[in-house]
Amino acid sequence: MSSKEKPTLGGTRIKTRKRNIAAPLDPAAFSDAVVQIYLDNAGDLELIAKAIESSDLNFSRYGDTFFEVVFRGTRTQPGTIKLDEGERHPYSIFECEPTREVILPSVIYIQKLLRRRPFLIKNLENVMQKFLQSLELFEEDERKKLAIFTALAFSQKLSGLPPETVLHPLLKDNLVAKGLVLSFITDFFKEYLVDNSLDDLISILKRGKMEDNLLDFFPTTKRTPEALSEHFTKEGLLQLVEYNEKKTFEVKLKEMKSSLTTQIAEEADVTEVIETVKQHVKDAKFPEIEVVRILWDVLMDAVQWSGKNQQQNANSALRQVKTWAKLLNAFCTSGKLELELVYKVQVQCYEDAKLMKLFPEIIKSLYDQDVLAEDTILHWFAKGTNLKGRQNFVKSLEPFVKWLEEAEEEE
Repeated sequence: MSSKEKPTLGGTRIKTRKRNIAAPLDPAAFSDAVVQIYLDNAGDLELIAKAIESSDLNFSRYGDTFFEVVFRGTRTQPGTIKLDEGERHPYSIFECEPTREVILPSVIYIQKLLRRRPFLIKNLENVMQKFLQSLELFEEDERKKLAIFTALAFSQKLSGLPPETVLHPLLKDNLVAKGLVLSFITDFFKEYLVDNSLDDLISILKRGKMEDNLLDFFPTTKRTPEALSEHFTKEGLLQLVEYNEKKTFEVKLKEMKSSLTTQIAEEADVTEVIETVKQHVKDAKFPEIEVVRILWDVLMDAVQWSGKNQQQNANSALRQVKTWAKLLNAFCTSGKLELELVYKVQVQCYEDAKLMKLFPEIIKSLYDQDVLAEDTILHWFAKGTNLKGRQNFVKSLEPFVKWLEEAEEEE
């Protein structure tokens, strides 16, 4: 044999690799098998869970079908929520009573299955999305059952069920317009808040990108703060009304601050700024005390604190007070509001090291500009209730107070 010839294995049969042959999909057979387990165990979820655990059913391929059987008693036709032909059981979530006591065992049952097969969470998500997108095709009591199940699922922290993908389908325009979303979400809120706090609910809505405006759940014709308040109050969800009012207040507050900041930065005419504030106050019904607080915060935030020494900082702050004194004066219209302004100055000087020694100078400047009355300053000096830095500030203001008292005696 030539040295260049390759050796061969005589009489050896070389096997060729077989191609992977995919078994045909048969969701109908899978559905019938799950239904039979329900029927064999008469709807006893403990026994059903054990039977499913010991079965060789292909959950990785038919996860969506499995949850359709859990919710509706059999599988649905592809692309719809219509029930398909085949075996059906009477123990589904949609066949039970619309109460938490009856639906909760199904949630716990699903939780146990998900712990064994965590990959099924995606299938549960798929089926819930499909049902929520098709609310108009369900009966009213079926929608309520779905709302209760959804609330209990989140309440039980069902193996990481994501609110951002489960709840978001609710915001379809046609569902909102028909009032179906408002009805569903109201049932969801009421059920979830039985065992959880409002903060927990808001956290879920934030994750679902649905917390910014609760009015999004209302049909366009009823999308008003009054309608929201009336609806949720009637449904016993007063805490939700209060939350929304606070949220709306904060949004409008932010809008006013932004508008003021822009005008002050552009050195707008003080009269124009006063009119802007009045309009915001009228639209949002801001409390007078809150307006005084906002004005002082915006004015001080606009100061260029570039000074390298105390005197430069003092000059910047006092210049701002003098420039915008008419603005402060327009809204400090009572002794109570003037006192609130003093407290704002006190707290800021206490919390900001660069302003710590400026308290008496700022108070004197506000007096010189007719923003603060003599009686207000004397009242704060004698009876002020805010304790932040009070002892030091009272001492530093003593010379000015003494001057005021002497001037009063001379008069």
